[in-house]
Amino acid sequence: MNILDFGRFEFLRIERGELVLSPWPPTVRGVKFGAADTAKRKTIPGEFELKRQVAELLEYTRSVESGEIRRLQVRNGLPTEMEVEMAPDAERRSW
Repeated sequence: MNILDFGRFEFLRIERGELVLSPWPPTVRGVKFGAADTAKRKTIPGEFELKRQVAELLEYTRSVESGEIRRLQVRNGLPTEMEVEMAPDAERRSW
C-alpha cells in the first residue's frame, strides 16, 4: 500500500483470517495529472508505528473465515475503504 500510494487492490481473498497474496491481486494505480510525482518509491524504515487504518484492516481481516475484498481503496499509502463479499455461511456471523 505504501508503494502504491493512490489506487486500489481488487479481488483479495481472505482465508482463515489471512490475506491470500498468491497470485498477487490486480492492482490499479491512480494517476493525477499536475500533481506531485506519485510514482516515487517510498522507503519503509526498519521500525515504524502501525497506522490506525492499517490496524483496522488487519483486525477486520482476522475476523473473516472466508471472503473476498472486492476493492480495497488506498490513498496516501493507507487503506481508506473496501467492499467485501462474504461467503454465504459467514453472513450469519455478527460483526
